[in-house]
Amino acid sequence: MKKYQTLLYYCYSRIDNAEQFAADHLAFCKSVGLTGRIIVADEGLNGTVSGTPEACQTYMEAIHADSRFAHTEFKIDDVDTPSFIKMHCRYKAEIVHSGLRDTSIIDPTARTGKHLEPVDFMKMKDEEDVIILDVRSNYEHNLGKFKNAVTLDIENFRDFPEKINELAQYKNKKVLTYCTGGIKCEKASALLLHHGFKDVYQLHGGIIKYGKEAGGKDFEGKCYVFDNRVAVDVNSVNPTVVSTCYNCGTTTAKMINCANPECNEHITQCDACGKQLDGACSAACQAHPRKRFYDGTGYYVKVPL
Repeated sequence: MKKYQTLLYYCYSRIDNAEQFAADHLAFCKSVGLTGRIIVADEGLNGTVSGTPEACQTYMEAIHADSRFAHTEFKIDDVDTPSFIKMHCRYKAEIVHSGLRDTSIIDPTARTGKHLEPVDFMKMKDEEDVIILDVRSNYEHNLGKFKNAVTLDIENFRDFPEKINELAQYKNKKVLTYCTGGIKCEKASALLLHHGFKDVYQLHGGIIKYGKEAGGKDFEGKCYVFDNRVAVDVNSVNPTVVSTCYNCGTTTAKMINCANPECNEHITQCDACGKQLDGACSAACQAHPRKRFYDGTGYYVKVPL
């Protein structure tokens, strides 16, 4: 049995006095020995936490005991070490920033794309009248994506609404959306429906669940995750590496953050370039006076600039 687990989850459910909830929830997480990152908003929870199996079990039981979050689904990974160093739980306006001035036009608890379980997604994705839509950011789909997926040039999900017009050609097709754990698809599919798309679906549980329940078939490359693992394997059926080094173009599955904290760019970088540039994305960033020590992982605990 592994020493630790990492839980990935989200739940859209109304939280009254969410700021106070965030403070109380942080204290609870610390009391059971968890590390991780949780966003709390009036619309729900979005979190990744890590700890011993006992701590994780206690946390899941506490979440499910609250009627607001009783239907929350956890994606559970066994890990050798905790996936975070500290515990953060913060209140924000949205658990996924939509970029919309009027967020009331989409409500995932009222209207969203039809959920497809991984095995059903796998069966449907190759049909002729289907397109697979990746709603994640550039650095995520550059590392890995489904075969034949449509990707968008976005730096953050808040850019997604501006790209809807580019997808107009697919309005008469079945649109299968996917993301890491499902949370972005809840809003992306709701927004597509709002803009007149008729037949919209989403991969329930996202790439992570697809890997666990469908073997990750036809997911090319690795999946970016928002913890110190940075990237995880998904495909155990027909795995490939599709990402290339930002600096030299060599095929590599390794992703880092630039060692210059004022850049902090997500890039794929081979070990040779990582050694040569000391974890920086460029010579200029390598020479930056605040460049962080590169330990070979390219993952850094966030600190204020």
